[in-house]
Amino acid sequence: MGLPLAVAFAEAGEQVVAVDVDKGKLDAIKRGESYVGDVSSARLSAVEISASDDYTSLAGTDAILICVPTPLTPNREPELGPLQATAASLAPVVSAGQLIVLESTTYPGTTRELLAPALGRDDLHIAFSPERVDPGRSDYTLANTPKVIGALTPEALARAHALYSKVCEQIVEVSTPEAAELTKLLENIFRSVNIALVNELAMLADRMGIDIWEVVDAAATKPYGFMPFKPGPGMGGHCLPVDPFYLTWRAREFHTSTEFIELAGKINQEMPIHCVERIERALNDVAKPIKGSKLAILGVAYKGGVSDTRESPAIRILEQLQARGADLSYHDPYVPELADLGLSSAPLGTAVADADAVVLVTAHPGIDHLTLAREAALFVDLRGITRGLSAENLVRL
Repeated sequence: MGLPLAVAFAEAGEQVVAVDVDKGKLDAIKRGESYVGDVSSARLSAVEISASDDYTSLAGTDAILICVPTPLTPNREPELGPLQATAASLAPVVSAGQLIVLESTTYPGTTRELLAPALGRDDLHIAFSPERVDPGRSDYTLANTPKVIGALTPEALARAHALYSKVCEQIVEVSTPEAAELTKLLENIFRSVNIALVNELAMLADRMGIDIWEVVDAAATKPYGFMPFKPGPGMGGHCLPVDPFYLTWRAREFHTSTEFIELAGKINQEMPIHCVERIERALNDVAKPIKGSKLAILGVAYKGGVSDTRESPAIRILEQLQARGADLSYHDPYVPELADLGLSSAPLGTAVADADAVVLVTAHPGIDHLTLAREAALFVDLRGITRGLSAENLVRL
């Protein structure tokens, strides 16, 4: 979140100070080496950004944008420790008239009820503007994706509008920070619910012997009233598996049960287990037990073209396969190792050589999955990349 913003404002001619507690990131910025896939090292090295771990370096700046993680606790509740720590560090630094914008995804009320009181001043301009980034995409960027902003006061809203207009082509104002906070949650919950729907249908279609990919493609020909979503091994990344739980947690404070949203989360969390069972059945059909079988996993990042493994369904699939005794290898050009699993990415040819089954979990660009599917002893496609291809050794989700 933070680096693309820093580079964009620097490219717009602004003086930018980047503060982080991660020394590795700060050193990378100083070297001009990007650690974010959507920002090239060439872009980063072409601008001047002051990088520091000292919050006092923000004193006297016109605006401070907060882009810290908002993950979940092990109990699937909001973990706002990073935000609270940031606010505590900013409190003695901020000064009258500064614009403070929170970009981290969170539940409605965070900006007003947590951030503003923690900063301890009533002479600040405070706003919320959710990040809207789809990692790996080049068609929609910070510049051409409409920027939603909501603020505590009309003056803060005007300040935020003026700020983001420097790097965003379209600004969408809403009446309050709460409306902006809920806007971001709605966007991701919409995707979560519809992915859960198609995943549930995929499990049903599997039992019925119907190709879910054929069904989705056929339904997508309807020019109105339908939006296609693709089934898969589950959701990953820092948003979709996390954001709905921020709203369900907050809803309980208002004595409201968000059963629909929670059910979607449950279905999506169960998909990796369904995928493991599908792999097990595919092996069983060729008279092989999962224990001792050599399995090559293609892709462990949560989506194609990125290196992020946060909440990746591939991790749960690998854990389950290991627990069942499979002999695992994986290939992922974006993820060199999975230390917790004791695995490192093998060259593609090495990973698939003599594999009892090749399992496509994440489809990265630049890999000829169709050729691999034709040549593998058994190919299990969990992403629908091979739809349209018919082969006896091919099994789809």
